[in-house]
Amino acid sequence: MSEQWPTTTTPRCAIPGGGEPGLHICQGSKVRQMDDALFVPNGEAWLPTSASRGPWSPDALHGGPVAALLARAVEQCDEPGAGAPAAAMSVVRLTVELLRPVPLAPLDVQAHVTRPGRKVQIVDVRLGSEGRDLAWARAVRIRRLDPSDPEATAFDRHRPERDASVLPDPALGVPGPTILDTYPAFHNGGAELRFVTGSFDTPGPCTVWTRLLLPIVPGEEPSPVQRAAAGADFGNGVSAVLPFDRWRFVNPDLTVVLERPPAGQWIALQAVTDLGEPGIAVARSVLWDVSGPCGTATQTLLVETR
Repeated sequence: MSEQWPTTTTPRCAIPGGGEPGLHICQGSKVRQMDDALFVPNGEAWLPTSASRGPWSPDALHGGPVAALLARAVEQCDEPGAGAPAAAMSVVRLTVELLRPVPLAPLDVQAHVTRPGRKVQIVDVRLGSEGRDLAWARAVRIRRLDPSDPEATAFDRHRPERDASVLPDPALGVPGPTILDTYPAFHNGGAELRFVTGSFDTPGPCTVWTRLLLPIVPGEEPSPVQRAAAGADFGNGVSAVLPFDRWRFVNPDLTVVLERPPAGQWIALQAVTDLGEPGIAVARSVLWDVSGPCGTATQTLLVETR
């Protein structure tokens, strides 16, 4: 597949409709042909494809595609009276609340600037289906300095350079065994994983490079924030401390904090899961791009036997 996708223009704070048929997707028990992406237009909604499914059930989505779709809505929300245009702001924090399993059904996404400002904004997003909320997101956007501003050069001078001995290039990572590969899903077809340390079938801390194999929506290059949101949700899976065949460790939330937008297509996670009191755990990841650390991700986990 090509590394680039043609760009399209979509309405601000809106979900585009229409679209031409093109890739395999699942809608209930039906398989149709749709565009090659994680989500495809379905009227004014988005319809998940089979490549967005998760590891716990073939009837529910992986948190990564959901987080990426919500991040897209945050970035495109550009309302009159917001205080500053979205293009002048950077998303520095995205918190996703996964209220219930997200089905392979048409999804409505609505975004609104709930805290306008010239320097700091808050954007809230609702994802639902048939009038029922499935996920919420809240994002903080902060105005960034113009690169030509003399004060901006101080950031470049004091930013640490990447240490290749800590995290080698993605090409040196090792493709790991595919878990739960009985059906097409995000973890085995929508994203590529290359392990530096650890593996899906090795319990404990893990360092892994991830990248999207499909765009979030047809004909649109995923943004750095969307890539980070999609990759960050792998933290609890790659750093699991209990075996997949006996345990579930489902994250009802995901918080991504970015000090800068990651560059390039690869996002690395240095992930570790800490078990707390029985039934509870927390997965924490340091996020990298090919230049160095760029943020963090945290997931609280419901831990239970299958």
